[in-house]
Amino acid sequence: MIFSSTLLENAVNEFAKLPGIGKKTALRLVLHLIKQNQKEVTQFSETIAAMRNEIKFCTRCHNISDKLLCNICSNSSRKQDVICVVESIRDVIAIESTQQFNGTFHVLGGVISPLDGVGPDQLNIEPLIQRIAQENTQELIFALNPNIQGDTTVYYISRKLKGASIKITTIARGISFGGELEYADEMTLAKSISNRIPIEHYINAIN
Repeated sequence: MIFSSTLLENAVNEFAKLPGIGKKTALRLVLHLIKQNQKEVTQFSETIAAMRNEIKFCTRCHNISDKLLCNICSNSSRKQDVICVVESIRDVIAIESTQQFNGTFHVLGGVISPLDGVGPDQLNIEPLIQRIAQENTQELIFALNPNIQGDTTVYYISRKLKGASIKITTIARGISFGGELEYADEMTLAKSISNRIPIEHYINAIN
């Protein structure tokens, strides 16, 4: 692409850094902003800057939050003794969209993947173990992507909790192996959560 303006080129290059955004899409977005009222563009840029500068992570579940505790953890009407373990914040959003889960979450921040250099110490696993020990947790639900890395993570955490007086389950295999929660349709994901199975059955199935 040849640009007549360095400012335009710089803006296109910045948008093109976003995932899934190519140079043509970036150019279309930038040209759209140029056509907008200056006040609206200023509000857009200030909103993005404020999000990046002021966003927090929940000290309890590691979900994105505006305060020390996210609105899920601080909601007294939710089942505070039920924890759904997920890989990422996108999975929290996917499960919340089903409106079928009324407990709390714990975001691991990834899954164990030795080939990618990701070990247990790099994830929010120890905070989860400590949280279960400190709180009166009745059930732990694993809602990790059904792939090798997800299975490895489920197995590792369940071994860490061996002997603990807590019900441990995992979502049913409504999602195909190798699939990702965030791309599953809401009905399939909702049924997987509702029809969750004991962790022992899950581990026996993958071994």
